[in-house]
Amino acid sequence: MNILNTIVARKKEEVKIQKQKINIDDLQKKDLFERSTLSLRQFLLDEKRTGIIAEYKRKSPSKGIINDHASVETVTAAYSQHASGMSVLTDTDFFGGHINDLLKARFNQVPILRKDFMIDEYQIVEAKAIGADVILLIAACLSPGQVQQFASFAKKLGLEVLLEIHSEDELIHICDEVDFIGVNNRNLKTFAVDINTSLQLIHKIPTNKPAIAESGISDVNTIVTLRNAGFSGFLIGENFMKQPNPMIAFADFVEQLKAKLV
Repeated sequence: MNILNTIVARKKEEVKIQKQKINIDDLQKKDLFERSTLSLRQFLLDEKRTGIIAEYKRKSPSKGIINDHASVETVTAAYSQHASGMSVLTDTDFFGGHINDLLKARFNQVPILRKDFMIDEYQIVEAKAIGADVILLIAACLSPGQVQQFASFAKKLGLEVLLEIHSEDELIHICDEVDFIGVNNRNLKTFAVDINTSLQLIHKIPTNKPAIAESGISDVNTIVTLRNAGFSGFLIGENFMKQPNPMIAFADFVEQLKAKLV
């Protein structure tokens, strides 16, 4: 069993337990469930911002602990100054996250992506209830039919949908209901990273779906290359979080990027 299958199997157990703790009706009574969401699409089009979707992540299955001391409030406040969006990991067992991390980040007035392995509509309702603006659907662990079903459900709740693909075979998962297409340069089955994955797939993505490059971005020149290729967004997590001070690392990266784009 590869790591993705292991994560999905565990996620099914987690969702079953969570449903017993709090039902959908109670989730829908949460204050944040009635909140008007922010549009990542609009923020990506804002020329005053960078196109970066900056991630808060404590650990990963491939790297272990990345940063277990920087607070979500401090890091995301710094991100919010220039990022087009933020991604917050809510998976506990494999990434050290929690839904409370997203709740703590919600004071920021930028779109927040709930980064998790979505395998049940319950998680989508939960995402809305904890203040997310965007959900992630991963083609590698969902059928095309499930992607369409979950995306349609999310849209009814006012959430935007990022569909993540890793290969040309997964292009069949793209449907009208998803808002963005993310190309993850990290193979979730082997965790190998190759930025060429994005460059090879960008021309096969519908032009009406903003493309977001994910993983393996640690240099401003890579963003320039990806931007020139047609990408609108750049999801960066580990690069900032692995630094002693993610806030300073992010600010320095933004300054370097702005200098390149002048």
